[in-house]
Amino acid sequence: MSNNRTVTLDEFIIRRQKDFSFASGELTGLLRDIGVAAKIVNREVNKAGLLNILGVADKSNATGDEVQKLDLYANQKLIDCLKNSGECCGIASEENEDFIPINSVADKSSKYVVVFDPLDGSSNIDVNVSVGTIFGIYRRVSDANSPCNLDDFLQKGTKLVAAGYVLYGTSTLLVYTTGRGVNGFTLDPTIGEFCLSHQDIQIPERGNYYSVNQGYYLKFDVEMRRYIDYCSDMNYRLRYIGSMVSDIHRILFQGGIFLYPNTRKYPQGKLRLVYECNPLSFIVEQAGGRSISSQLERIMDLDVKHLHQRATIAIGSPAMVDEMKAFVERYSALPTFGK
Repeated sequence: MSNNRTVTLDEFIIRRQKDFSFASGELTGLLRDIGVAAKIVNREVNKAGLLNILGVADKSNATGDEVQKLDLYANQKLIDCLKNSGECCGIASEENEDFIPINSVADKSSKYVVVFDPLDGSSNIDVNVSVGTIFGIYRRVSDANSPCNLDDFLQKGTKLVAAGYVLYGTSTLLVYTTGRGVNGFTLDPTIGEFCLSHQDIQIPERGNYYSVNQGYYLKFDVEMRRYIDYCSDMNYRLRYIGSMVSDIHRILFQGGIFLYPNTRKYPQGKLRLVYECNPLSFIVEQAGGRSISSQLERIMDLDVKHLHQRATIAIGSPAMVDEMKAFVERYSALPTFGK
């Protein structure tokens, strides 16, 4: 593509349509719908301090977390945008207990389902720290002439056909992949369009950053504590925002490793496999990185048994993930490691 003129998200998606395994306008339309929803959410994030949508709503989400008011708004806007076009047959959100089937529009036979975390890191909104939206798109496995079902959503990460995130920060970026590399688009508020700004993103082999909630250090397994000690000894810089999108975005461009291992409170891990770990793993792997669990399994190969399944994760620069893996194998008391 020419570097001397602006390329919008819509134009880029249409040009790349031939790259999709199942060439059709549906996936193109879905990505554009998500782009529209991101603009609406961005507008509200930027003026959240002026409205009564800051703070905690009087309810919890499906996994027991307190729901922030802006979470509810972002969730509803994404659902509305995806429902209206009829490009997908179902939606699953971190904020909803169950998936939402979508009736066909204008006799369309929709072939895709969408999963998303509408506002990752939303507790940061009140203190004006970056938050983001994460999304993943799967090709349905159920009968196209029937409503979607749970099996459409319980697919391994390897079955993703597209994934991305939107980062609402000092500038608003949309980063996505369809399995043909990773590209980033920055929202130009003067024209209201996402414009290509980062083409073919490649994660560095290693970096100087590690990202972990070190306040939980004593609650981590010994092998994870050893690895964190190693990061400190190597003078790696600790950076932890509390918004996975923001932390992964830094690592994608500057290299490093993001860790969310199991703790005593969350023995299975805390992050959601469907809405956070799989989509971000797809992006990072497409940029040349790695993503594994604390049990050293590739995240995208994990079986998905329920919508709100939790997982542990170590994700980022390939050399650093390999180093973490070596520490687990060396110090773990589990006999299955190191064989």
